[in-house]
Amino acid sequence: MRVTFISRLLRSSFFAIIVGFFLATGAQAETVLRIVPHADLKNIDPIWTTAYIARNHGYMVYDTLFAMDENLEVQPQMVDSWSVSEDGLTWRFTLRDGLQWHDGAPVTSADCVASIKRWGARDGMGQKLADATQELRVVDDTTFELVLSSPYGLVLESLGKISSNVPFMMPERHAQTDPFEQVPEIVGSGPFIFVKDEWVPGSKVVYVKNPDYQARDEAPSYLAGGKVVNFDRVEWLYIPDSATAMNALLAGEIDYFELPPHDLLPIMEASPGVIVENLNPLGFQGWLRLNHTLPPFDDPKLREAVLWMVNQTDYLQATIGNPTYYTTCGAYFGCDTPLESDVASEALMTQDLDKARAMVADSGYDGRPLVVMQATDIAINNGLSLITAQMLREIGFTVELQAMDWSTLTSRRAISDPTDQGGWNAFHTWWTGADILNPVANIGVSGGCRERAWFGWPCDEEIEKLRDDYARASGADEQLRLAEAVQQRAYEQVTYVPLGQWFQPLAYRDTLKGLVKAPVPVFWNVEKQ
Repeated sequence: MRVTFISRLLRSSFFAIIVGFFLATGAQAETVLRIVPHADLKNIDPIWTTAYIARNHGYMVYDTLFAMDENLEVQPQMVDSWSVSEDGLTWRFTLRDGLQWHDGAPVTSADCVASIKRWGARDGMGQKLADATQELRVVDDTTFELVLSSPYGLVLESLGKISSNVPFMMPERHAQTDPFEQVPEIVGSGPFIFVKDEWVPGSKVVYVKNPDYQARDEAPSYLAGGKVVNFDRVEWLYIPDSATAMNALLAGEIDYFELPPHDLLPIMEASPGVIVENLNPLGFQGWLRLNHTLPPFDDPKLREAVLWMVNQTDYLQATIGNPTYYTTCGAYFGCDTPLESDVASEALMTQDLDKARAMVADSGYDGRPLVVMQATDIAINNGLSLITAQMLREIGFTVELQAMDWSTLTSRRAISDPTDQGGWNAFHTWWTGADILNPVANIGVSGGCRERAWFGWPCDEEIEKLRDDYARASGADEQLRLAEAVQQRAYEQVTYVPLGQWFQPLAYRDTLKGLVKAPVPVFWNVEKQ
């Protein structure tokens, strides 16, 4: 019997759980898809957190009322039909027949009403839709109505939002959970069932095929269409070391590597049996997020200093490397999009370290260390953190890098206490293009303060009014005008620092067929030949 790469890792207790499935005789009769996800799954409620690993988990087990197709058009998913009153205020939705939860109970309109309300308390688009809603009411077991207080142009776009936070439908008893607490268990109606007994945080997540799931008849398109499951079992195997994950893929011991570092792509491209492909045509936007509630970045002048500090090319060359995969971009709502604009981007796109140093020196900054959270298990975030720490020091700040894994960071970023009590000053993340396309979807430009803004908590009434106006705007010209006004104000407040755009290919064995192109990795329609 040959000694495989992963079998050699059995000497390590850390990896013993990960590879136990290779030795289990019962798994041989099953069709199994094995993937290495981009992060460890620790928080399993995709409404409680915007972390993409939780979003991806959500798509495995939950379903949505609507979804967006490859033309960025909203299509029905759990919904069978809907109608709108002549005045545009009353929206009626009827569910498809045969929908049921994993515990066998039928999906009802009461479940959906409760789920929309919980999602609307946490998500940026959901909050704006909730503000425009007069009533959300049950009509009967399969029909519910959304009654607006005034016409609102983003009803379907909100309910069909495809990335964090996704409006996943949950049983009413779970959807009634405080949105700032995690649901007690995972019961969805989606194509896979979460196997809680086999979940090992830091190691392994297991899903099995939902035998009762009724896929739509349409072909899959982005997150819309039919979700046909061709595997009995999907295993997420968390391997934080990228070289280890790559070697497991090359040896055929995993099928799919979600987030291979760009510097390893040439090795995999040259390896027989491996395909490297970009399945997310919208790409990603990098962020440096500053904490507006704690010194020193409660001072807008010091946030502006960070804009003058940044050179996007330095960040992108160091973390992505190959210019084929990246571009500099100062547009908050993305480049090569309908709302692309360079309004107010001069400070970001014209690095001036002397000006940044002068602003820090003139501010009265007292030298207290800045806490920069560093996610060491995601290569891009780790690299961004190292560059930012170096540049902050160059312009006069004292910096304390605090290393942790990404799942820990996604919990820690919710802490708003002072830095000596677990708080933070800055961290890095990145968002798929689907999440930044307009001022309502892009939660990073929100000025909703502690109550409603994303972690970092910018607080600005002017931005919020402009975002509200955008949601009610009619016509592309008016939307662009308002988007530029939001961008102008977002740069003045430095709600976050865009670090450019890039594409992220994944790597998989050539035995896999039918992978869906989408901004979110999904595992329906996939077959192994």
